[in-house]
Amino acid sequence: MKIENCPGCLKPGFETYCDDCIKKLFNGIRVKPVLNFTRPEFNKIKREQSGKLSISGIQIKHSLKLEGKELKLTEEGGEYILKPIPSGQFENLNEVPANENLTMQIARRIHDIRTAENGIIFLSDGEIAYITKRFDVLPDKSKLLQEDFSQIAQMTEETHGKNYKYDFSYEEIAELMKKYVNAYPVEIEKFFKIVVFNFLYSNGDSHLKNFSLYRNNKYGDYLLTPFYDLLDTSIHVLGESDLALELFKAGFITESFKAGSKHTKADFEEFAEKIGINKKRFEGIFSGFLDKSDRVKEIVMRSFLNKEIKDLYLDHYDNKIKRLAS
Repeated sequence: MKIENCPGCLKPGFETYCDDCIKKLFNGIRVKPVLNFTRPEFNKIKREQSGKLSISGIQIKHSLKLEGKELKLTEEGGEYILKPIPSGQFENLNEVPANENLTMQIARRIHDIRTAENGIIFLSDGEIAYITKRFDVLPDKSKLLQEDFSQIAQMTEETHGKNYKYDFSYEEIAELMKKYVNAYPVEIEKFFKIVVFNFLYSNGDSHLKNFSLYRNNKYGDYLLTPFYDLLDTSIHVLGESDLALELFKAGFITESFKAGSKHTKADFEEFAEKIGINKKRFEGIFSGFLDKSDRVKEIVMRSFLNKEIKDLYLDHYDNKIKRLAS
């Protein structure tokens, strides 16, 4: 494989990870972008055959630990998660690792959204994979107290059925945040921003388990974790919905949505008001998504997606920008 851009942040002119990615992703250790093993053999890969189909349901995840300058598979003490190309019946699965890396980098570098450290890495036979650093593992190897919103909402498959991750709304997540997060005025703007981001970048699988809180050990309060599992799922799932969850609690639909059956700026403005973001703050956050097209196109073209999927990614993005601007 030929590397021309940093496999982490996609900065141009690098044949390996740039110094910034080495520092943040690998704690300053000069890890090579090629692992010393090929894809492990797995005989028992199962996926739910009923209910809502999900990209996350077919992604195989492996735990890695950094030993010296090498990343090695481990059963315990994992510091990284490796996600090779998934298998299954979805479209363009070879592009999933590059899709996730690109979307995560866009979130952080263009929209200033805090995300898990991540990058592209290759198996020794050249197969592309996605790697992310576990933010819940601290430098002293202790772990953050972290709960995703399915746990906070006390929703499981046993109690709420196979689609439990999707039987909720973003407004209800905000209500849980208001109950448990002391810094709600600050954290709710981060949450609102990621909801708009997921819409704009066609992440139709941002369900309950893809949002988490952690306990700040210094002050004992709860805050949103860095965001994770961001990718354009419509590249892989035909007919994917705009959002994994409803924006509003059951029974509420905006007039604009009734008119066109599609989310537009009016829906997000109403959503912002319902979760306590005033109009001035809404306009500031929302407008920040509408003037980044040139930067988005530049980073997409530097990504590890193939040419056809780069064009598709940008088509999806352009269509969503038009809807948000309407």
